[in-house]
Amino acid sequence: MDIQLKRGLLEVCVLSAIKMQDSYGYKIIKDLSPYIELSESTLYTILKRLETADMLKVRTAEYSGRLRKYYHITDRGLKRIEEFKTEWDEILSIYQFITREDEKND
Repeated sequence: MDIQLKRGLLEVCVLSAIKMQDSYGYKIIKDLSPYIELSESTLYTILKRLETADMLKVRTAEYSGRLRKYYHITDRGLKRIEEFKTEWDEILSIYQFITREDEKND
């Protein structure tokens, strides 16, 4: 898969994972695991990129005697999810165009 396309998809997946409630790294990976495989190093790179783009905010809180970072989606992050939904319609149209001959051959 094209690296830029995959990067964009992963970013929207991470935003969607924290859309309903604030979350932390391990839980985000766990929540996404039925759908995609995501390493910790990839996740934290994405989280940092989303924070820099003001699509999420980070707060630190103590949990079981340790500090844990919690991620909260911003209005800009919510907007990005909505933009993706519109883009997805276009991606589906492209897919249908590419596979149209496959359907004729079946």
